[in-house]
Amino acid sequence: MGASASGPLGGNTKVTREDWLRVAMDILISQGVEKVKVLSIGERLEVSRSSFYWYFKSRQDLLDALLEVWERTNTRAVVEHASRPADTITRAVCHLFRCFVTSERFDHRLDFAVREWSRRSGEVRRIVDRSDAARLRAIQTMYERFDYTPHDARTRARILYYMQIGYYALELQEPLETRLSFLEGYLEGFTGRRAARSEIDEFVAHVNSLEAGAKS
Repeated sequence: MGASASGPLGGNTKVTREDWLRVAMDILISQGVEKVKVLSIGERLEVSRSSFYWYFKSRQDLLDALLEVWERTNTRAVVEHASRPADTITRAVCHLFRCFVTSERFDHRLDFAVREWSRRSGEVRRIVDRSDAARLRAIQTMYERFDYTPHDARTRARILYYMQIGYYALELQEPLETRLSFLEGYLEGFTGRRAARSEIDEFVAHVNSLEAGAKS
């Protein structure tokens, strides 16, 4: 989410609503929702609590804003990528995979933090369930565009989505190269169809370009 919450922004820096949200998000991800407190965020930003109330009515208002950011980024990313035009189902699944390989579109650390939060809040659990349902609907619709029956599309959507979320829940320390080596098999397993070599090469090239950009 940008600047780390491990240190202050500096006393002469004008603090914005986005600054409060960014530091709160960092704390949510690294320490859990219980540690998202106005006083501790203010200390890291080196501002008084009164600054907080220019932008938020209460701590709950801040927490609600964090959930809105999560839905606007992670859930929207899944829905948008599942809806991208494609000439084959295997290419469509590759488009979907793209949202998971960059934290700029889908932040798996944030997703995990919100799911942990939902274990302690019935309201957050309902929001998470709603978002999961929206993601699954989008993936099911992706399959249905390629003439899978509603039942088959729904089943495959669940397999694909739950497998992807499972990667993060299990905190697998799998090198990207290893994961990419399974791409052809994953595509066939998720779709029942063989992907064209050009589709696989295109996806691998996309991932490699992101890796090169991150290192530069």
